[in-house]
Amino acid sequence: MAKAFASQGDMTEKTITFDEIGRDLWAFTAEGDPNSGVIIGDESVMIIEAQATPRLAAKVIAKVRTITDKPISHLVLTHYHAVRVLGASAYGAGQIIMGDAARAMVVERGQEDWDSEFQRFPRLFEGHESIPGLTWPTTTFSDSMTVYLGKRRVDLHHLGRAHTAGDIVIHVPDENVMFTGDIVEDHSACYCGDGHFADWGHTLDNIASFDLDAIAPGRGAALIGKAAVSRAIGSTRDFVESTYAPAARVAARGGSLKEAWDAVRAACDPKFKDYAIYEHCLPFNVARAYDEARGIDTPRIWTAARDLEMWAALQD
Repeated sequence: MAKAFASQGDMTEKTITFDEIGRDLWAFTAEGDPNSGVIIGDESVMIIEAQATPRLAAKVIAKVRTITDKPISHLVLTHYHAVRVLGASAYGAGQIIMGDAARAMVVERGQEDWDSEFQRFPRLFEGHESIPGLTWPTTTFSDSMTVYLGKRRVDLHHLGRAHTAGDIVIHVPDENVMFTGDIVEDHSACYCGDGHFADWGHTLDNIASFDLDAIAPGRGAALIGKAAVSRAIGSTRDFVESTYAPAARVAARGGSLKEAWDAVRAACDPKFKDYAIYEHCLPFNVARAYDEARGIDTPRIWTAARDLEMWAALQD
């Protein structure tokens, strides 16, 4: 019998931090668990990323209530993954915003992703019985849109494919701060199982072009100051390239998925083994890198059954 996914044994509760990264801009982080963001406007609040369940969303709301009593009017979801979106109902937001591509992926693979992620990482679905169903946006956009929270301007952009085909970022111009979702991580593995390796670097270039003063990444600590922003963009780029290149070399010579796994481990373990969720992400990252190198542009849908088949193929 194959050993369990690393994430299935990760039951340690993480310490939550809540950092102000600009005026009335906050990052909710938890040692490599999914982050959320908070933007306080003149009369209301925008939340970035819902968390996986309403019970986990309540932890974000509790932190918000320590700094403001303004109502939560907007919820922005950077992509479709279950751990980011299924807690949406807790916020009571009048508007739930996604990119067009992300909504299309909820239609195409939202339920399969939920089933797959729940099997892989049960701790991240605390209170899963409170999830009312798939999360659907009330508002979508293609390339860019602007939301005004009173006088405060918030710009939403699709800057390119990376973690998924539908990633969006949220930029607050008055503080030059960006919430990047999982396009940028800090001392946490990038999950690339639904990613686009060839495009990811260009999308990072687009983020870097803003010359940001702070970033709230998808996972890991808040990045305050240009030096921290540059370091995290660089380490994310290194992680993505170090994952793809070995798998691509194996695929080019007709090698197997298991050979790609061994090659990626040899390249990435020395640099990234201590990163949060590294062991959880690695098999999915290798499988997607191997597929993309063989010309499969659209990531194949992960299902609970496919997860187990892939994992079995990687065992000695």
